Amino acid sequence: MSSRSFALAAAAAILVTACSTTGTPAGGGGTTADQGKPFVFASTQFSPVTEQENMRKKILAAYQGASVDFVTDQEPVILNRISAEAKAGGEGQIGLAGIENGQFAALVAAGAFDDVTKIADKHKDQKIPQDMLTLGKFGGSAQVYIPWMQATYFMVANKQALQYLPSGADVNALTYQQLIAWSKNIFDKTGQKKFGFPVGTDGLIHRLIQGYFYPSYTGGLVTTYKSADAAAMWNDMKELWKYSNPQSTTYAKLQEPLQSGEIWIGIDHVARMIEVLKAKPDDFVAVPAPAGAKGRYYMSVVIGLGIPKASPNKAGAEALIDHLLKPETQIITLRENSFFPVVDVKMPSDLNKGLQLEADAVAKQANSKDAKVVPLPVGLGAKGGEFNKAITDTFVRILVKGESVQTVLDEQAAIIQKLMTDGNIKCWGPDGTSSGPCQVK
Repeated sequence: MSSRSFALAAAAAILVTACSTTGTPAGGGGTTADQGKPFVFASTQFSPVTEQENMRKKILAAYQGASVDFVTDQEPVILNRISAEAKAGGEGQIGLAGIENGQFAALVAAGAFDDVTKIADKHKDQKIPQDMLTLGKFGGSAQVYIPWMQATYFMVANKQALQYLPSGADVNALTYQQLIAWSKNIFDKTGQKKFGFPVGTDGLIHRLIQGYFYPSYTGGLVTTYKSADAAAMWNDMKELWKYSNPQSTTYAKLQEPLQSGEIWIGIDHVARMIEVLKAKPDDFVAVPAPAGAKGRYYMSVVIGLGIPKASPNKAGAEALIDHLLKPETQIITLRENSFFPVVDVKMPSDLNKGLQLEADAVAKQANSKDAKVVPLPVGLGAKGGEFNKAITDTFVRILVKGESVQTVLDEQAAIIQKLMTDGNIKCWGPDGTSSGPCQVK
């Protein structure tokens, strides 16, 4: 969706009536006007058509308030729209924003959001993790967003692969070296390359590099981009690539090749594994991602709810936050779109077996003795797409094209440094903090 089509969709929300399927008047009576103006709920999440439909028809179905038009799009489109409305002053169309932690930073610096501390206080009894709330303050005292949901990435393996585990390896506590040995064993015994990387268009390989491979080997990302530890990591990835299915360059989500048996092992986002685990829960194990020399790093994806200062209906936005944080709504969000609750909920006894596998894997990964959490990149703003491309291009040049590791690292590091400098982007996560642009060392 382009910025223009987003604007048209947003404008259409103003025409939504009380008969809207994505928002109804409180109590089923009254009028939309009683609940304030219709508004857009804009999000960078749930862009696949099925997830959009689940959001509109199931997650928002029980919301009793002003009419809401849920609009999702790529990061630059959503962030640019929020920014434009903030700069314009006065009243906008976006009443509530649901975006990733790191996507808030530039907008926070521009003062685009209200302080929602009072809303956070209202939900104290729901036991939202304090570290998530702290993330939502961006180093200040104001609560910029309320955590809405969370996700992560972990490893899934077909049980057929377990017989080829290297001697002494624990599938719940693997190292990257053991993962390579495991994939090699499978190839040596079956002649098949059964590991898969999500490198296709819309694949999330850049997140695995940012939150798993780099920090696990180097303890950083930007600051360590061309380090000796980074070179060692890429050489290990080259070894793993030898035993990876060559169709990995076409995989956007690993659940399809896992379900077909084309691959047996892969690491991907929870929402991109759920269909295979729901379809064949008895055929797979879901386990923590491997560890490197610096620890078992994993990426925690926290999605927050912020109320823009230009919101046309702040009371309606607050009511929608209340709805989205209800335990029953959080469970529906888990069931339908595979994002995990941020509030204290009791998992239902009838939870789908595939979802239970994911929930167990999330818990095992977070509770691993060597686990270290990494947030999504912070403060990239409009530079996010370029940064992700620079990361992915590194992978393609080294693994797919077979270029020299250090040459590629030196050249891609220069691109990343320019992005950091031009955007005045400070260090985050495993790289620590910086007063100025994060520096590749």
